[in-house]
Amino acid sequence: MKTAITIALAVLAQAAGNTLLSKGMKGIASLGKLQESISPMLILDVLGNPLIWIGTLCLGLFFALFSLSLSWEDLSLVLPATSIGYVVNVAFAHYFLQEPVSLSRWAGTGLIVAGVILVSRSAAQAKQRESEETLPRSGLGMS
Repeated sequence: MKTAITIALAVLAQAAGNTLLSKGMKGIASLGKLQESISPMLILDVLGNPLIWIGTLCLGLFFALFSLSLSWEDLSLVLPATSIGYVVNVAFAHYFLQEPVSLSRWAGTGLIVAGVILVSRSAAQAKQRESEETLPRSGLGMS
């Protein structure tokens, strides 16, 4: 249960961070300050944008929660579970950034959800088999 909560918080932190970074960078781009090269003025604008700072902090929180999850569970479970973040990111982009999301993108995110469900079920089955193998034998067949 602690892993599921940690992963859920990590996914939300990642989606919030990506959304805030996107909004901050699009705000800078809309001012016409993004050119082909990086200028000192652009760097100051990026460093002075609170959305970019908060987004970066959210992504740092994601990394900390992701790392914590890896200390408890296998990478083969944690990574697919955090990939549900793709779905959350698309939803955040649609609702908070008003980005148009086509039906094919929603279908793709649905495929990701299906994959996460399959991986989660296989991880649960593997844990069940593992716990059955470590249970003490009842003494049958022992002389």
